[in-house]
Amino acid sequence: MRNRGFRLEVMRWKLLVLVGALAARSAMAEMPATVQTLIDRGDFAEAEAKLRTQIEDTDAPIVDGAAVQLEILRRTRRDFSLDQQTVLEQVQASIPDATAEDLQRWRESRALQSRTIDGEVRYFRRAVSNLYRFSEEAERRREEHAGEQPPSPGKFQFTKHIARLVALSDKSVDAEIYPVRHRVTYQLSVKSNHPRVKTGAVVRAWLPFPQSYRQQRDVQLLDSEPPVTLVTDNGVPHRTLYFEQVVDTSEIAPTFRASFEFVTSAYCPKLDPRKVQSYDIASESYRHYTAERLPHIQLSSEVRELAGQIVGEEANPLGKAIRVFRWVSQNIPWCGEMEYCIIPNLSAKGLRARRGDCGVQGMTFITLCRAAGVPARWQSGWETKPGEENMHDWSEVYIEPWGWLPVDASYGVRDHEDSRVQNFLCGHMDAYRLIVNLDYARDLQPAKTSFRSEPNDFQRGEIEIDGHNLYFDEWSWNFDVETKPLASFD
Repeated sequence: MRNRGFRLEVMRWKLLVLVGALAARSAMAEMPATVQTLIDRGDFAEAEAKLRTQIEDTDAPIVDGAAVQLEILRRTRRDFSLDQQTVLEQVQASIPDATAEDLQRWRESRALQSRTIDGEVRYFRRAVSNLYRFSEEAERRREEHAGEQPPSPGKFQFTKHIARLVALSDKSVDAEIYPVRHRVTYQLSVKSNHPRVKTGAVVRAWLPFPQSYRQQRDVQLLDSEPPVTLVTDNGVPHRTLYFEQVVDTSEIAPTFRASFEFVTSAYCPKLDPRKVQSYDIASESYRHYTAERLPHIQLSSEVRELAGQIVGEEANPLGKAIRVFRWVSQNIPWCGEMEYCIIPNLSAKGLRARRGDCGVQGMTFITLCRAAGVPARWQSGWETKPGEENMHDWSEVYIEPWGWLPVDASYGVRDHEDSRVQNFLCGHMDAYRLIVNLDYARDLQPAKTSFRSEPNDFQRGEIEIDGHNLYFDEWSWNFDVETKPLASFD
């Protein structure tokens, strides 16, 4: 009966993600149904041929319609670029006795991510690293062949750090504690010999820049090369440094670099469920942040039913948020993810696949909270823990009387005996963050002409030449950060 129930659940979520896909692909609204049918069954070459017949100028900037879908198919091919022999060799580097039969079994169990494109099984470019997260057998066999390993170098002890923040918060009257100064140098470089780099070409680039937002302050642009054309206003959804220049010589690939500083504190309000106040459900703000927002926040009957099961009889908004936080932490484990531009519905993907990266986890949390009547929204940028600097997404929930509270469902519940440490990241936040985005899928300032490399999030930056977008495989980025705590735990 449990297996039957699981199959029914999977079928429901497959239907859900299909509905989300239809909503997401507004660019395909006028597309013949035969093209979508071809895409769904993996006949990319035929679908691409049909799409090209709808594009008058194949060298025009990609903006909307068939050209966007054609580009999404190209990006999908890039994410699923590995053939079976390549994947087998990658697996055999850790499990020498792995066979093609192993790959087939892991693929059929969904531990090894793949899809069929033009009749050939193509594997996700991060399928092998994800395999050891999804398959206990594969991980066991890897460990057996690895033998005893030398101790790994010192890793930032995040749970221990949180426990110290909890203890420090107990002694503080302020919600903002343990400030950390950050100095970031960010660089974006077009790859050499790019065909669009010609004398006289206009290059436009957008680099990430910190928001001044509650626990993040003292933002300063130190220098840039070339000079920044525009620093977008604080509070815009995606805060950027905007550059615009004309290519002087095609022999030098355009490069944009900026250095900036800011201070972020850990945010540790003293949350007491007894002090939680009721929402004004008639207010515009409440309606806005509990509403559906297609394609990624879809409040279907299935989602509402699941949210109801998760929160149960809990009526306190803080208690609801904690229950959703713990459910996502337990049921949507982290994995390396596809580019968001090829995922039609992030939350549906998380609920269907029951796995995903921080953005999928965060959007799933937001969707379930909204379905449970708790206002929730997106926030993202970078994590800056020493030795673990990377792009990262998280969320916020609105709980009176404190207002917007940070939530990181990806870092999730911590393994600790103190419940305050376990649930710290639902309502509190560490200081090792760079907040860049206060929302997702909003226009850049100034607006980009062409279809963005990342139309939902903004972390690595964006660039275009003469109105043509350059995708991630056409340029490189480098994020260098130095952190210095301005306080101690003593």
